[in-house]
Amino acid sequence: MILEHNSTDAFYRYPLGALAAGSQVRLRVSTPDPQGPETIGLRVWDGKEQHFPLRPLGARDGKRFFEVQVTVSDKPCLYWYCFEARCADGSTARLGAPDDSGCGVGRMGAGTDFQITVYDPAYRTPAWMYDAVMYQIMVDRFCHGEGTDELLHAKDDLYDRVELHENWNEMPWLNASENGDNFAHDFFGGNLEGVRQKLPYLKALGVSVLYFNPIFTARTNHKYDTGNYMQIDPMFGDEAKLRQLCKEAAQMGIRVMLDGVFSHVGSDSVYFNRRGTHGEHVGAYRDPDSPYRKWFTFKNWPDDYDCWWGFRTLPNVNEMDEDFRRYILNGEDAVVKHWLRQGAGGWRLDVADELPMEFLRELRREVKSVDSEAAVLGEVWEDASHKVSYGQMRSYVLGDTLDSAMNYPLREALIAFLMDNKTAGVVARDMTALQNNYPKPFLYALMNLMGSHDRPRILNVLAGNDGNDIPRDKRAEHALSPEERMMGKLRERMMLRMIVSVPGMPCIYYADEAGMEGCADPFCRRTYPWGNEDSQLISYYRGMIAMRSKNQVLRTGECRFIAPCDDVLGVIRTISGGADALGRSAQDACAVTLINRSAREVTVYLTAQDLSGAQELISDRDEVFRVRAGAFSIPVAGMHGVTCFARQIGDGADMAEEGQDA
Repeated sequence: MILEHNSTDAFYRYPLGALAAGSQVRLRVSTPDPQGPETIGLRVWDGKEQHFPLRPLGARDGKRFFEVQVTVSDKPCLYWYCFEARCADGSTARLGAPDDSGCGVGRMGAGTDFQITVYDPAYRTPAWMYDAVMYQIMVDRFCHGEGTDELLHAKDDLYDRVELHENWNEMPWLNASENGDNFAHDFFGGNLEGVRQKLPYLKALGVSVLYFNPIFTARTNHKYDTGNYMQIDPMFGDEAKLRQLCKEAAQMGIRVMLDGVFSHVGSDSVYFNRRGTHGEHVGAYRDPDSPYRKWFTFKNWPDDYDCWWGFRTLPNVNEMDEDFRRYILNGEDAVVKHWLRQGAGGWRLDVADELPMEFLRELRREVKSVDSEAAVLGEVWEDASHKVSYGQMRSYVLGDTLDSAMNYPLREALIAFLMDNKTAGVVARDMTALQNNYPKPFLYALMNLMGSHDRPRILNVLAGNDGNDIPRDKRAEHALSPEERMMGKLRERMMLRMIVSVPGMPCIYYADEAGMEGCADPFCRRTYPWGNEDSQLISYYRGMIAMRSKNQVLRTGECRFIAPCDDVLGVIRTISGGADALGRSAQDACAVTLINRSAREVTVYLTAQDLSGAQELISDRDEVFRVRAGAFSIPVAGMHGVTCFARQIGDGADMAEEGQDA
């Protein structure tokens, strides 16, 4: 017995994608088997099991069709479904999802169900996120502001082992302990004033959001070992400097997003104080009666305590402790509120998938109580609609926790495509599945990163030489060959083109646009090469960002991934009916982006129907393509990409096939 259902095809499932709670969905199944089945049923699970019969629709092209229309749960949840068939001879069959994405072409006998994300109808995310371009900065490594030399020694009286580089362009030092943890005690002197002085550069690049890695007092240069949530690290500046930066950035249309590290603190923090930095009777490690004692889990006080991933420098906190939540979340001057009132525009949450769900819900409520337009964006590396963490499936897309997340799935898929590890068809399928699982308020606010402080520089990754196969103590000397660098830049340009052409915020890791190389931590955290930038690459970044900023269809148009062949990946963006994908008033438009990973030119054929009835296209290089016999021929040079915009939209086709019957 063969049954067919494709959850990403509007003929088989309408409407596509995530649904607001209480919505209706039409589901169809087809079979080429003329003898059976006798009955087909729909099994759903949304916390309870339900069954619905499918009604026969008739036959077409040698297939028989069946249909059911159901109302999904009236509460936000993941709504799972599969099909169960029974033949006259009593045999049964099950049709489920092809893999754990919960989407795609069904597979007979599959144990995985199809997924419909059912989200809160009141779910709103800040509209500015849909149009934003983000820039990630590690403050110590970006720029040392003129006239702030006194900040270089601001921590000498607080922490020992602070080591300063004499030369801004030196390599970071690798000072690793036996367990591989990098002590990260070397500093270059970048500070908030340096960022403020570079605001004109960032504005000219097209940036509208600055995301800072942690800026609060901490022993290390990376600051993920928070020492005091309520104090700006003295080497970076102070609260007044942050307010000034946020104010001047806002005047340029730039928001500032802070990094919230709330799953653990530093062992040298005022809250734990293992080294006695803050006095003999301060902190949970030194005082059994400390008000912070309940924040931590001691198996045998003081030396046997729960810590993050085994790193003794990072004691875990009990996030649901009432006093901790009052300090971080719900007190009158709680951490998440205090810094919003100083001018920050939101929080990126470190290891969001390790925080309790109720903690995230409360955090979002408290943030929105101060500023409804402040963003709450989480670090989740997988599909955020059904992430399994600590043995539980968690959904961050239902409208009660995060506004959105870091889009690592897109990053990994594009790298795999460009490095010839996945075909365009596989990537298009995977990205379509992800898009189907995310509500639009979440999807269009994603942080679409290319590089980050947690990975080797994207140029190295795409050059095929990230240094991971050489000893760690040799990586500082590692450099790309001219041939590798050229190949890496060509791929980086293609990746950027795709990043600016899909829903979500393109995110640039500082100095990627300047052609920075570097192996994994700490060498991906080198200083910005002021005066030695790759000016051609910067110009390309500016051009791609400007293209996105000038064309609303690239920001908020409907999105469809295509794979004309194994080596060419594409995305079609459309606005039709006078409204964009988020239901806002917008002019009808259509655009297509294509990237070709092969060395040879590939001509892509797209019908006018594919492109909303377009009759003429103009590329970002001002090439004009006209429809011939109902189709366009678009040449894409080897190792390059192209983006074309419709000059004239025709009547077009019904992209959703809403009215089609079998």
